[in-house]
Amino acid sequence: VQLVESGGGLVQPGGSLRLSCQASGFTFDDYGMGWFRQAPGKEREFVAQIAKSGGYIFYKDSVRGRFTISRDYAKNMVYLQMNSLKPEDTAVYYCAARYSILSTISREIDFWGQGTQVTVSF
Repeated sequence: VQLVESGGGLVQPGGSLRLSCQASGFTFDDYGMGWFRQAPGKEREFVAQIAKSGGYIFYKDSVRGRFTISRDYAKNMVYLQMNSLKPEDTAVYYCAARYSILSTISREIDFWGQGTQVTVSF
């Protein structure tokens, strides 16, 4: 099983980034997918999730309206489009997978990616 993130980097406040996650080694269509993040000295926190069917999407309150999660079943990819970025969005972002339904609780996640750094700063 592999989840490989890409797309992180340094961006100024108000800018945009698109994170990608390539999934392999499991039946992608059977898993809820999502993104978590972890800032220095803080717990890993839920950011966004998309159901295995794609029909249910849920966001952390502070990113709703700025971030958009999506998935491509043909490519086994998950994306996180991040707009209007703020310094408080700075963190390592992790792709996550859980069988059937994704959880917002990190200890309930089945598979993790290695993370990609997002830094929002002038």
